[in-house]
Amino acid sequence: MVEIKTLFSLDHTLAKDYLEQFTYPWQALKGIHDFILELGPTLKEYEERQPFVWVHPSATIAPSAFLGAPCIIGPETEVRHGAFIRGNALVGAGCVVGNSVELKNVILFDGVQTPHYNYVGDSILGYKSHMGAGSITSNVKSDKSLIVVKTEKKQYPTELKKVGAMLGDFVEVGCNSVMNPGTIVGRHSQIYPVSCVRGVIPSNSIFKDKDHIVRKA
Repeated sequence: MVEIKTLFSLDHTLAKDYLEQFTYPWQALKGIHDFILELGPTLKEYEERQPFVWVHPSATIAPSAFLGAPCIIGPETEVRHGAFIRGNALVGAGCVVGNSVELKNVILFDGVQTPHYNYVGDSILGYKSHMGAGSITSNVKSDKSLIVVKTEKKQYPTELKKVGAMLGDFVEVGCNSVMNPGTIVGRHSQIYPVSCVRGVIPSNSIFKDKDHIVRKA
């Protein structure tokens, strides 16, 4: 449930070849910066609007949005008023980066929506996943210890201090929810609004609270 091949359809991201090098998604976080710097100059249809910031001509960027280097903004993507892209961000095609949204060290697959007041850091969001208004990925534990991804049967040490959330394809996160450090949500799962989520949520599930995780009918 925690492997890249079970969470994501890699045909929906420019990071396909990069991600195929790894088994687990958190293994890709350290190299996002260097990967973007390598990929950017090869994107012939993209414009380098400032050093190490590549934007497809069909993307819409609000004048008040901040695009920090390095980053890539894909075709037909909309970056709205007050968005803050701190850098190390690969944003795919047809995405929405909304008002007051902050991105840092992330891969957003095609069709991802982070439309309103979201923080997404050290995370990978799969194809057409959606974060409701105010939902965030918490990427650092309060005691600053290294993050461990935990299932009911196994623990996976990441050896990283910063790991946000890994959302599989078509995941829906309800408004004002918090994805705790190292959270993984399987494909086609839904998170109820105002949830506090940790651990690994199976695919095709509905997360109501930590004691009520049910399979979709």
